[in-house]
Amino acid sequence: GCCRLLCKPSALAQHLVRSLGRSAGLWGGHWLWPRWPRLQMLRQLLKPPEPEPAVARELLQMPDSGLVALDWLVGPWGGAAGGGGPSPVLLLIPNAAGQVTGGLLQLGLRALERGFLPIIFNRRGHNGCPLTTPRLQPFGDPGDLREVVTYLRCRHPAAPLLAVSEGSGSGLLLAYLGESGSSSHLAAAACVSPIFRGRDWFEAGMPWLYEWPLLLHLKRGLSRYAGSLAQAVDVDGLLGSCSLRELEEALFCRTKSHPTSWEAYWERNEPLRDADEAAVPVLCLCSADDPVRGPPARSLPLELFRSSPYFFLLLTPRGGHCGFPRRGPGHCWGHEAVLEFFRAMAEFLGAEEQRKGLPWPR
Repeated sequence: GCCRLLCKPSALAQHLVRSLGRSAGLWGGHWLWPRWPRLQMLRQLLKPPEPEPAVARELLQMPDSGLVALDWLVGPWGGAAGGGGPSPVLLLIPNAAGQVTGGLLQLGLRALERGFLPIIFNRRGHNGCPLTTPRLQPFGDPGDLREVVTYLRCRHPAAPLLAVSEGSGSGLLLAYLGESGSSSHLAAAACVSPIFRGRDWFEAGMPWLYEWPLLLHLKRGLSRYAGSLAQAVDVDGLLGSCSLRELEEALFCRTKSHPTSWEAYWERNEPLRDADEAAVPVLCLCSADDPVRGPPARSLPLELFRSSPYFFLLLTPRGGHCGFPRRGPGHCWGHEAVLEFFRAMAEFLGAEEQRKGLPWPR
């Protein structure tokens, strides 16, 4: 079967349908193993990009003295993309475990080739970012992301600012879009294989092929900061967690200073808690056979896409979790869909600006 675009009818939706329909990259030959979503998932998690990109790291201090890291992709040989006018800034948000997959890096490289300025957002304590406070970032708390977006807006005031998230990292981006509304400073956003319902996702359990590598990745990173975390959480219980849910509870619910219930935690951290307030076009690229998100009937908020003029669901029968493989250069048609979406949004909003004098969103 083919991809389906589910959204509320509008001029923007019509433009997007035309743009995606013209994109040859979305309808090329698919991968030889389309019916093996778990294999696609494993390939996406483990396969490094070719060539490896060069990055320049920048540490950004938060109001409470915590640190996040911004990794600016400068290309496999240190070259930067040029072009006329300000380059769009593209913020790349990894999954909630902070794992920068080969797929996310490949998307960054593709964006760099197209003239974007791609930056990877690393949360506190993730990917070698120093943990200077005994606090990590909850699943759907966009506070640090808000600081990063504000910083990028100040650093590149004339450039369009875009964001794309991968997998469970979409919880952060969706929460930010809802909480900030029309003040998000983003021109458009995209979520690749997003997790829409955080609590349900943790409680349903995940394929062990996905859960155990991420659990070990998180524990390895957290063990480096066992000393500083000990004042806030039970480190032995944390490192002894046997599931991502147990680890999430140990980190954010069973804290020594402000313990809270699992229910109360998700009242504050559900990705779609303020989705009605979002005011930025968002493409959600999903596969019906995603083994991580779960069955579409219970994991896709179809009513949101039917009622909101800002949410667009591009649903494909097969693509696995963040896989969307195809034969040939690039190997992932999902990346082409995301970049085509951003191009289409720029084209549409530019035409609206000329027609009505509306500003490009900042």
